Order: sequence, then structure tokens, then C-alpha cells
Amino acid sequence: MTTFLPFTAQDVATAVQWAISENAPIEIVGHGSKRGVGHPLQCENAIDLSAMSGVTLYEPEELVLSAKAGTPVADIERLLAQNGQQLAFEPMDCSRLLNHDTRGGKVGTIGGAIAANLSGPRRLTAGAARDHVLGITAVSGRGETFKSGGRVVKNVTGYDLSKLMTGSWGTLGVLTDVTIKVLPAAETETTLAIRGLSDDLAAAAMALAMGSSAEVSGAAHLPYGFAERVAGDMRGNDPATLLRVEGFGPSVASRVGLLKTLLANAGPIEEVSGSRATWRDIRDCAPFADGSDRPVWRVSMAPSQAHQMVLALRMETGADAFYDWQGGLVWLRMEADPEDQALRRLMRQFGGGHATLMRAAPAWRAAVPVFEPEPAPLAALSARVKAEFDPKGLFNPGRMSAAANSATVPPATEETAP
Repeated sequence: MTTFLPFTAQDVATAVQWAISENAPIEIVGHGSKRGVGHPLQCENAIDLSAMSGVTLYEPEELVLSAKAGTPVADIERLLAQNGQQLAFEPMDCSRLLNHDTRGGKVGTIGGAIAANLSGPRRLTAGAARDHVLGITAVSGRGETFKSGGRVVKNVTGYDLSKLMTGSWGTLGVLTDVTIKVLPAAETETTLAIRGLSDDLAAAAMALAMGSSAEVSGAAHLPYGFAERVAGDMRGNDPATLLRVEGFGPSVASRVGLLKTLLANAGPIEEVSGSRATWRDIRDCAPFADGSDRPVWRVSMAPSQAHQMVLALRMETGADAFYDWQGGLVWLRMEADPEDQALRRLMRQFGGGHATLMRAAPAWRAAVPVFEPEPAPLAALSARVKAEFDPKGLFNPGRMSAAANSATVPPATEETAP
């Protein structure tokens, strides 16, 4: 077994050229916090990018940051916080859900966040990770270093390979450097909790809030028993429908007042203290971070249909669920088997979407489609793209599909459910 620990992009290219010469499949890894997502890999060799760390450019006034791919997301967030800025797409930390929190709060790299394109509760208003990528440098499966994009928001220099690499889970190339757009952090944040609503009434309340002029930046519903599983002062296990408002103090106060008036008949409304931690737990699927390997699905679908799909699923199998409305997500924990066929059948019945198996025992991850199966035309296109970037199928072979050289381009509508 050979593990490469590169320090520069040239070191990465050298490692890839070795893999090509040996025809040796190779795993691409940062901190390994997302290793449990996708089909299990059968690689004896790896490129460990954790030593490629550090911010190489930061211009707060221009809202631009460049970093090596192995830079911990936590380090970037601390640097941005010192300047009143943030990663607005709220990259998910998978370490808690997948039981990989072994680096003292430094789990997860910026390269991994971009490669996975996993965004948080602010996605509907701020966009997904791919919407914040300005440029990348990467090494292809041909051993060639290429660049895409730049350091400005408007960039029209050829094909947007940055977007293609975002969400490819390390199957098209090895990211070495990324440039991202950062945004000012909110001066004030207030979260309202409406207590006691059923799933259908919560969906109606969140739809009303999202359709108002209150500019809600986060909406989620925690059914009975979930409140105690997240941080923040939630006081009790009654269902909690959460609405986050961010911005300048007077504006937030005005919009919170609007929401309280608009939803006065929905049920008791309270302000949640410590809500930043609450939203971080929702982002990271903390309610299901129980140390087990019980199957957990991340379902992206129309929020208005999500609770109906969950109800229908519960008629067929045991499942627990909570809702990240702004992210367009349902988080599902199955009692036993992943039940992928039933889940995807019901998703089609209720308007379609995408389901990703975020956690399961290795045997289940090897047996079921972990990522949403692609229609035949898109799968054929994806296979051609894979052949161009990684003709020998060396990078993370089989991670996104049981066949090592099959489709690896993320579905066109992933992370864009209404």
C-alpha cells in the first residue's frame, strides 16, 4: 500500500503520474470525514491532501479567499470571523454523523467541502457550494494540471470546470487549490420557534413565512422528540418549527415582529437563545449522530411535498425524519434496511428529487445505489466526461457507482430542488 502526502500541486501531479504508470486505483482523501459516503472503495493506494494546508490569498474588501485544498474548514471560518465574514453556504461537517470526529475540531477540508457540494440551511437564499466557487486548480487522471475560473465573480474564460468538479466527490480530478467567494456575516441573528405543530401544519407555516417579506434565512421543522437532540435553549420535546432571521439589528427586529404577527394563530412562538449552535446541529444532522450505522438518507425534494412522502414511507417501513425546509432537505433515519426502492418510488410519486445514502454499514453501501441513479442519456454523458478527465478510472473508483468507470457527474438538479 502506498500513501502519498503531497505538499504542492506538483507533488500531486507526480503521485497521479505514478498511479497512471502502475495502473493503480487511488483514493483521494483530505481528513477522511466523508469516507463513509458512497460505495466502499477497494483501493490500496491513497493521496492524502491534509498536508496541503493554508490560506494563500485573502482580500476581505474584495470578498475573495484562496486556499490549498487540505485547509481545514474550521481554520477558514475562524479567519473569516475575525473580519466579520463567513462561508454563506454553511458547509456541512459530516464527522459527527459518520463518527469521524478525531481531529479536535479540525475535521473537514475546503477541498472536501467543494468536492461534495454539501450545503446548509441557508442554501435557498445564499446558494449551494458550487455557487460560491470562483476558481480551482486540479490534476486530472491524465496527470495534467489544469485551472478553471479565477479570482473575480464574473469569469467567462471557457468552460466552467469549477462547477463540474464541485459535487464530483473526487472522481474527476484531484483538487489542489480553490478560490471562493465569501460574504459578510450577519450583525444580528434571531430564531423563532413555533411549538406544537404537526408536520403538515409546520409545512404550511414555513411556506407562509418564506413567502413573506421577512427574508427568512433558515427554516426547519423538528418533530416531537427532536428538540432535545440539538443545541440551544429549546425547552422541552414538543415539535419546534424554526425560522431564522439575519441582518442588521433594527431590520431583524422589524422582520421578527412581522413574522410574529403573520403567524400569531399558528401556535405559541418563542425566541431561541443560542440559535447559532441549533442551526449548526441541523446542518450537521446532529439528531441522527448517535454513534450507530443505522441508514441515514439525505433527501432533496420540494419542501411542500416532503411531509407527505415521509407519511407514506412510514406506512411501509420504520423511519424517523426531520426537515431542513430552506435546504430543501428531509433527513431520514431508517430503523433497519436502507429501503432505497421504496424511498425512491415514493419520491417519484410526490414530485421527484434526489436521495443520497449518507450513512450505512459497508455491506449496505456496497449493495444499494448510494447516489441518485441517472437517466440513461445523462449517464452516458457522464461516462464520456469521466473518460476525458480520468480515462483509466483511477480516482475513487466506484464511489459514486458500483461500476468503477460509470457516471460520476452529479445530477443536474442536485441541490436545486424547489
